[in-house]
Amino acid sequence: MTLQVINSPFTEKQVQLLNELLPNLTEKQKIWLNGYLSAAQQVEVNIKEELEIPVSQQTVTATILYGSQTGNCQKLAEKLGALLEEQSVEVEVSSMLDFKVRNLKKLDNLLIISSTHGEGDAPDNAIAFYEFLHSKRAPKLPDLHYAVLALGDSSYEWFCKTGADFDLRLKELGAQQIIERVDCDLDYEESAEQWFKSLSQKLVPARDITPSATQNTNESNYSKKHPYQAEIIEKINLNMDGSNKETYHLELSLEESDIKWQPGDSIGIFPHNHQSVVDELIETAGLSGDEFVQYKKETLPIKEVLKNSVEITVLTKPLIEKLAPYTNGAEDLLNGKWKEYKEGRYLADLFKDYNFTGSPQDLVDILRPIPARLYSIASSYTANPDEVSLLIGKVSYTAHDHKRIGVASGEIAEQLEIGDTVSIFVQENPNFKLPDAKTPIIMIGAGTGVAPFRSFIEERAEQDAGDSWLFFGEQHFLTDFLYQVEWLRYLEEGTLTKMDVAFSRDHEEKIYVQHRLLENAEEVYAWIENGAVIYICGDEKSMAKDVHNTLIQIIQQQGKVSLEEAEKKLTELQKEKRYQRDVY
Repeated sequence: MTLQVINSPFTEKQVQLLNELLPNLTEKQKIWLNGYLSAAQQVEVNIKEELEIPVSQQTVTATILYGSQTGNCQKLAEKLGALLEEQSVEVEVSSMLDFKVRNLKKLDNLLIISSTHGEGDAPDNAIAFYEFLHSKRAPKLPDLHYAVLALGDSSYEWFCKTGADFDLRLKELGAQQIIERVDCDLDYEESAEQWFKSLSQKLVPARDITPSATQNTNESNYSKKHPYQAEIIEKINLNMDGSNKETYHLELSLEESDIKWQPGDSIGIFPHNHQSVVDELIETAGLSGDEFVQYKKETLPIKEVLKNSVEITVLTKPLIEKLAPYTNGAEDLLNGKWKEYKEGRYLADLFKDYNFTGSPQDLVDILRPIPARLYSIASSYTANPDEVSLLIGKVSYTAHDHKRIGVASGEIAEQLEIGDTVSIFVQENPNFKLPDAKTPIIMIGAGTGVAPFRSFIEERAEQDAGDSWLFFGEQHFLTDFLYQVEWLRYLEEGTLTKMDVAFSRDHEEKIYVQHRLLENAEEVYAWIENGAVIYICGDEKSMAKDVHNTLIQIIQQQGKVSLEEAEKKLTELQKEKRYQRDVY
């Protein structure tokens, strides 16, 4: 048989050489050559197979970005990063504020963990990234794979909005979703663990991972899941006679608990519902209170569950949606009326207007656990390791001809006394921390927003510290000057360098802390230029927002720059951790 180009895979020259060689070979030579060529081909296949890396061993890279106001998302991001690193994933964990957006197109896997702040807003350290991603400058991302874990509070209308916005925007930019977004309520640990597990199975399908979103880095054995029973050793109303406020200084014993904290952290308190609110709900639901229900693997009387375990003083859209099938007509509220209806109303009010028709078990299954209330720590561990101080303002108002009080603040103000105990845990806040002792600080707080600054100054009193300047605001000088004697002592000792106060109701025209900042604009700017760290603690909707805008105004005017440049300067200060906010 003669080889030709058309009936073989060889070139014309190769065909010529083979046709000259093959007729001159013996049968033995032809058999040997056939075996030689077959063996060489098998060796090549084996080498190729050995060089191919199994999917389970291929390098996987992931960037975890967090947007966190109180530190929960940061801690989750760090835990997820550590867990993935154990599975040989190359991980980078960063706040959104520190992430360089020009690197976005270079990423393979982007994992976002973000809370929602205020009225659907992004957390402080996520704002710049959020705005970039939603701007026309954001690039198309067809090669990016992503996943989103969103934290929020379902009692707010814009529940987990920031996470949902990130999810939608990344889809619009062409990114491919690794797993479905998960929206977590205040008790986020279980949902976060499941998200960790689902995510890891997709990223590294051949590897095993046992996730945990509840690792406790505190040396103490106590945590949110295992709170400490702290005894109240002091309780003082700091407001004088004639004030329309009640603000309590509370001291809790932590002796032998090994609980530690840093200035800027908070204490979480698990409260109980007031008995009168529980009784009213039992009556309006048509129950006796003695019915037994299953709750967290226990069989308990429903009156105990309603008092100690579930939230019954907040109406939300998700709650009304779940309860509507067990009422006579509550679904009518879901066409938009619920926003107005929920203000100042409890669950008992809903059942008065729309009879509850479900069973006791139906009710318990629908209600979410009572959320812990967070209070900024008002003392220094260095100065007083065996006790922790809190500053708690009693919430009290009238709505729909009923007196309403805060679940936690009302219990502390009206029911708990020295010798009683409260269930507590430490909530770390890595985004609200003191700098080194020599760095000057400017502290701006109104009302109970002054609590962390008492902790700051107590801490600095134990050190050879730099300058500190406190701006404090309340309603009246005579009745509402919280910790007045202590501030004056710290001023006299030099621990506190300067203090400016604003008592809004003592003047015809209301004076707030932002006005005091403007009055001292030149010196405030000089402190900033000298490296001072700025802290704000207080209400986000009014005080904190107004102070933020005032700082921009001071930088613009004193620095003689444009509004855009002033805003950029404040953002840079935030990146450098020289502008920190603890707002609520």
